[in-house]
Amino acid sequence: MELVDILEKLSNASGVTGSEDEVRALMKEFLKPNVDELQEDKLGNVIGIRQGKKSAPKIMFAAHMDEVGLMVINITKDGFLQFTKLGGVSDRILASQKVVVHTRAGSLPGVIGSKPPHILKEEERKKVIEAEDLYIDIGASKKEEVEQMGVRIGDPVSFDVKFTRMGKEMVMGKAFDDRVGCAVLVEAMRRLPKVDATVYAVGTVQEEVGLRGATTAAFQLAPDLGIAIDVTIAGDVPGIKEVEAPIKTGNGPSLTVADASLITHPQVLKLLRSAAEESKIPFQLEGGLRGGTDAGKIALTKGGIPSGVISIPTRYIHTPFSVVNLMDVENTIKLAIASIKGAPKFF
Repeated sequence: MELVDILEKLSNASGVTGSEDEVRALMKEFLKPNVDELQEDKLGNVIGIRQGKKSAPKIMFAAHMDEVGLMVINITKDGFLQFTKLGGVSDRILASQKVVVHTRAGSLPGVIGSKPPHILKEEERKKVIEAEDLYIDIGASKKEEVEQMGVRIGDPVSFDVKFTRMGKEMVMGKAFDDRVGCAVLVEAMRRLPKVDATVYAVGTVQEEVGLRGATTAAFQLAPDLGIAIDVTIAGDVPGIKEVEAPIKTGNGPSLTVADASLITHPQVLKLLRSAAEESKIPFQLEGGLRGGTDAGKIALTKGGIPSGVISIPTRYIHTPFSVVNLMDVENTIKLAIASIKGAPKFF
């Protein structure tokens, strides 16, 4: 299976944070042929293990399986669903989005509804409609009908988006944060030759609500080195100043110097830069991000684990549609492999 096919399957799968079952099944399927051992821990993280020499470092790569989405919190008497947000979803992108409500009886199509502009007051037209004023319409006429359709409080809701090719090198899809990282993890393990280091390829859960899966996985595995494979904001679009988001698509993966959750360990940053330079892989450096990644929790595990981040530049993250350059994905895979090969020199 080609890289783009793996990414398509992962992107199209539903995995709202806390409900990662579909993605977990795919990660197990994709990782199994290329690891010595495959585990699922009690929280739901998927852990693929490639055994190395006892004297060599143990490296944990983490890519989170969950995506931002919604959750049903109320059913009105007229059959509409009210919801809360799971993860960092902006209210301004919600109205009129197609969604899928995932119930015990199966998946139901829906649309996020609001007042039509024709009946809005002038001051209302200028404001972003808040999530609490929106609702999901699944075609029901009363609460009892909704319940008969299998909907219950707590059901996850994902955006209804399908993976699409754009131009020569770009692709568009749902949940690239962080299914792109998951695809990198899968493909890196497939291409990885026999190496001295022991490698843990971990698909983590619940990253979008507090880096939770990485916390427990890192505690269990206690690696010598942790690297998160995630996405970062691509600022190469109109309206964004370079100082706000300097990373650009097509210029290679980004190495995080510091973000809100992590100051990258100097040895890890040196390892990643050296691996990129020696392998002639283009890369970018980034600091000052307000968000965080799984590396932030990995670094604080037990007595501390030197950690860093390799990110794929991605446009429109935390929206229903994201865009990435496939060459950036390819170069991220190459850098992950090169860093595994180079790790024994640093740890």
